[in-house]
Amino acid sequence: MSAELRDRFFALSTGEATGEEVARYRAEVDATDTEPAATLDGLSVSWHPTARHKSVRFVDAERIDADVRELFARPSEGAPHLAAVFVDPRELSFRTFENIVPLDHLFADVPLDLELAEPVELGQDAYALSLRLPDATRAGLERLDSLNLYVPPLNASSRGGERFIFHSALLAEALTKAVTASMPEATLDGFSHVNPVFRCNRFEPGDSNFHHHRDTPYYDAARGHVSRYTVLLYLTGGSADPALDLVGGPAVSEIEPLTCVIFDQRYEHEGAPFRDGRKVFLRTELVFSEPDVTHDPEIGALFSKACYWTGESVFAPELARHADAYYNQVAAAHWNGLTSGETGEPFVHKQFRGVHFLANGYDFWFPKSDTLSLAECAAITLLDYFNCKLGDTAFRDLCDTAVVEAEGPDGTWIPAFLNAKYSEKPGSPGPSDSSIPSPSPVSSFDKSAFFPDGEETDNVCCPFHDFGRFDATRFDEIVDLYERAQSFAKAHIMPAPILMLGEDVVLDPEKFVIRGNQIHILSKDPLTPVNFAACWNSGGTPDNYIDVAATVGAAHFLVPPIVFSESDDCYHLQFDFFRNTWMVRHQQSTVPVPMIRRLSEIDAEELDDEEAFPWMDAVDPSLVTGGSAEPAARTPWWADESPLVDELYEHISERHEFYGEDDY
Repeated sequence: MSAELRDRFFALSTGEATGEEVARYRAEVDATDTEPAATLDGLSVSWHPTARHKSVRFVDAERIDADVRELFARPSEGAPHLAAVFVDPRELSFRTFENIVPLDHLFADVPLDLELAEPVELGQDAYALSLRLPDATRAGLERLDSLNLYVPPLNASSRGGERFIFHSALLAEALTKAVTASMPEATLDGFSHVNPVFRCNRFEPGDSNFHHHRDTPYYDAARGHVSRYTVLLYLTGGSADPALDLVGGPAVSEIEPLTCVIFDQRYEHEGAPFRDGRKVFLRTELVFSEPDVTHDPEIGALFSKACYWTGESVFAPELARHADAYYNQVAAAHWNGLTSGETGEPFVHKQFRGVHFLANGYDFWFPKSDTLSLAECAAITLLDYFNCKLGDTAFRDLCDTAVVEAEGPDGTWIPAFLNAKYSEKPGSPGPSDSSIPSPSPVSSFDKSAFFPDGEETDNVCCPFHDFGRFDATRFDEIVDLYERAQSFAKAHIMPAPILMLGEDVVLDPEKFVIRGNQIHILSKDPLTPVNFAACWNSGGTPDNYIDVAATVGAAHFLVPPIVFSESDDCYHLQFDFFRNTWMVRHQQSTVPVPMIRRLSEIDAEELDDEEAFPWMDAVDPSLVTGGSAEPAARTPWWADESPLVDELYEHISERHEFYGEDDY
């Protein structure tokens, strides 16, 4: 049944199915609820659509665990290295909105001899250039349309057609050379390269327009790079009235195949389908070195809200228009300064395990409470913004959520709104009423409980020679491996400010430091993936005796300080993620907590199996050598032969210095 659902998805994607066939298929998918087959980029993935996993993506098949890899379809004959996976759109956050497909394979054997003709000036800072290239190169570019990788875009409500996003450094390098040789010298002052991330867009006659919008500039603070010009490379030609409209500039009605249009990203523009055939074009941008970029925190706040509303629109589609409006306002602000946007501002009211809060992606408000600390408010905000997974469920899916329109130009209405939510249920205590104890949804936890000291060792030889006296928990070689395994787990768990124990969330209060009006989230950068390892006679090897007592989700956040203010009734937290040059990172991984198995708990055949390591399936591939999913690469975390063991002990030494010997 699952294989049929997988195959019928791609059969129906051709657009030739009747409405009745599609409706029947969707009903079958909605009635299918199975466990995901793997996890990629923090998203649970299935090899066929289910009631939860409805959004198709294409990934390098080598990233999927070899045990299940063959279950995933390879729908693109032109790119057989790609596998189709289905994800739950409710798990998306700004880190995973887009699916960027690696396509350098496609151009590896294609001669990329690109030449742009002398540019024709369409208007101020807008040019058209003909692309000249060999037939083999043209065929390689045209093959993009036949790869069957198109998916509806996230902003489908404001644009027509389909698209997919791909990465090709080879194509970008060839275009960089062509642009450098052809564009006016004054235009290229500070030019660095063509962005290697491309959007392949397809429109059929009758599709909706790609409505008026500005392209959000690319920006890399670390390298001092910004984009200034949009590049549209038309693989097909046609006409419309107009096909491309640059507001305040030229309107282009006729476009020849292999025309390259380059225009300043200040232009608001709109695109229409061709009247007489399929419209296929690539979109990327010209990137320039710009060391003197100034920063406006208000622009960062708007961008943060736009990202947040994009994720929330999965639950409330009406929020998509607000996200589009904010993106356009941000894009314009990069060139013209910030101007006023919409008069009404949306918020979401959320209730998570008894805690009510309001959010807009930049501001988070919590009612002041005797039972809810500022650190717990910060933890809930982190979980919400990054849409972390608790067990197998995304945080936002665990919240009761309702959209709220602003009731005034400022936030004076918010404390009363939140307090009222606690009194809607008869007999319910208010947020500051501590007479009735309420368990915190994010409680404190002593992480050292995961790591009890090992037993004192005895002098027995091994199970073969001292079977009657052998105790695995007191055998020196096993205890040594156990302590090494603990060191590995500690390196990932101890620095984490938040842990997920199944569906429970706990925090380490010492990692939430309040100084002035800022909450600092302490977290060491995740350790470079490390593996840990020991003449044994019959009775197994020491490795066979190390098992997993539990798995812990460790969430590491590399984020700027959280600014907060408080009134008599409310905490107001601001997450200024996109201000200045802060880089935002969140890594959530599963860490195994080791235990020692007794001889009586181990099957005799397993003892003789040199590859029977019980912890193997519990280890997150991102924590072992190279993050590879291949079993051969997933050596024990304690392996002496691993070149990364020295890094582990260096890391432990650093943490001793950071925390102090006793504290660590």
